[in-house]
Amino acid sequence: MIEFPKPKVEQFFRTYSITDFALSGDEERLIFSSNLNGKVNLWAMDLPNLFPYLFAHRDESVSFIKFDPKNRYVLAGFDKDGDENHQIYALPAEGGLPEPLVTGNPEEKYYYAHLSEDGNRLYYMTSEGNPSFLNAYVKNLEDQSDTLLHEGSESTTYLESVSENEQAFVYTQSLANTYVRAFVKHGDETHYLTPDPEKVHVAFESAFVNDSSIYFLTDYDSDFVYLAHFDLEDKLFSEVLKIENESLQNLKWNKEQNMLYFSTEKGVTDLLYRFDPDSTKLEQVSTPVDIIDKIQITKSGNLYLLGTSATKPHNIFQWMGDSEWKPLTDNRVLGLSEEDLVDPEEVSFQSYDGLEIEALLFKPKPENDNGHAIFWPHGGPQHAERKQFRSMFQCFLNRGYTIFAPNFRGSTGYGSSFVKLVEQDWGEGPRLDCLAAINWLFDNKLADPEKLFLIGGSYGGYMALLLHGRHPEYFKAVVDIFGVSNLFTFVESVPPHWKPIMERWLGDPVRDKDRFTKDSPVTYLDGMEKPMLVIQGAKDPRVVKEESDQIVAKLKEKGREVEYLVLDDEGHGFSKKENEIKVYSAMLDFLEKHQV
Repeated sequence: MIEFPKPKVEQFFRTYSITDFALSGDEERLIFSSNLNGKVNLWAMDLPNLFPYLFAHRDESVSFIKFDPKNRYVLAGFDKDGDENHQIYALPAEGGLPEPLVTGNPEEKYYYAHLSEDGNRLYYMTSEGNPSFLNAYVKNLEDQSDTLLHEGSESTTYLESVSENEQAFVYTQSLANTYVRAFVKHGDETHYLTPDPEKVHVAFESAFVNDSSIYFLTDYDSDFVYLAHFDLEDKLFSEVLKIENESLQNLKWNKEQNMLYFSTEKGVTDLLYRFDPDSTKLEQVSTPVDIIDKIQITKSGNLYLLGTSATKPHNIFQWMGDSEWKPLTDNRVLGLSEEDLVDPEEVSFQSYDGLEIEALLFKPKPENDNGHAIFWPHGGPQHAERKQFRSMFQCFLNRGYTIFAPNFRGSTGYGSSFVKLVEQDWGEGPRLDCLAAINWLFDNKLADPEKLFLIGGSYGGYMALLLHGRHPEYFKAVVDIFGVSNLFTFVESVPPHWKPIMERWLGDPVRDKDRFTKDSPVTYLDGMEKPMLVIQGAKDPRVVKEESDQIVAKLKEKGREVEYLVLDDEGHGFSKKENEIKVYSAMLDFLEKHQV
């Protein structure tokens, strides 16, 4: 019989991304953003036909998709080579080449906020004229005039929602990832949605159910995010619904059903609910995925979902009331079934101070096991490794690597107090959690120092550099993907609209000079003695190229073995399929070279 070799790297990386979607009001057209042709573009399906066709060609990352309620046009946001300077474009109803609608200086940002019910007015935010705090405008699409609505001050300000009569506006002010205040402006009056705006909390995802009734999500006086309500007439805040040990997100209001939909984050998975605010009936809705990225509810009450699981790439699904979920896309790994992939185990361990840490343990199938392991500190840091599909993970598992991904202190999904533990402590507590995780691996015979690789991206890249410099004896070799190397240069190089949150998130480089020095990987160059591969997007606005340049240059001066891969047309991630294949192929070659 014909014998076939193991799946090749390219099979895993020919899995495509689906990053966003939108439904027309009549539910006859679905548009989604994907790199189906190798670069991100807009694709469409005329339902019930499920064959996608190219709807808009631009070869750039997409920040949003929005249908005109009257189906006269489609709006979308695009950046340039990953620079994250998204600008707003318009497309004819039948698709084509995007035409600039809200654009200007290519170095500025223009964010979509809201489209009026008649489709004649577009609300948006821009960094132009206010790069740190942002301004809100409304554009009249009939005469193309722009009117300033609000000037951001104190902190980065976003327009969250607009009442149906367009007389009330909810804004959020981001002072940190864990400190986001929300206020409503109505005429000359401004009211915060929570009782004490000076108390550290988050408030976000607001929804007007009528012109004076606002539902929103908050963790005010709570460790987990819950559903709250603000009445614009009597100025009253009230708690509405809490779910124990779950944080609500993705809040959506369906006017026709008088129903609120939302998902919750619970550790490494998401759950989906619908809630009747009149009867207070809460119903959990089963889903075909573990992680929910987006939901959309149509006027008919049909529910559409974009989601993923560890063994399921991102796909879009439709749910019609009590029916089964219907997949509308069939994004899969080339030539492999779900059973050929690896679902992780959920494990936990105690850190150095007794804190319980959850982690995902991916074990290769026994016939593939090569005896080596990869330690993966996630990015963020206020993020988490969850049961989502990573083609990189599945490829490396197929090649026999065990992968261990801990959700160290600062990770999301475990309550607000846990998330805040990383603030102004990037390099001590999380690093010691990672050491406890590695020792747990060693104690359980899942890895040993002679066969353990270290790989991380973004904050995970920072942690990979820091662990390498301070604890090289633990690792065989290290891969850093756009990681922060120097806290002093990083805090000065972040985008302007990040600067208001840096004090609480990271600290002050003058006041906290000693800690910045202690927690900067460049302080520990002497310890970085193991082979390294450094990967960087040249257009990265979050962790700029100079962060990788300096660590590579300093290590080469010391004669260390360092490979450096720079992608000229990428930012903080890899949106172009050929670049993704190039990066992960280089990583696989690097690991295999250093197995000996």
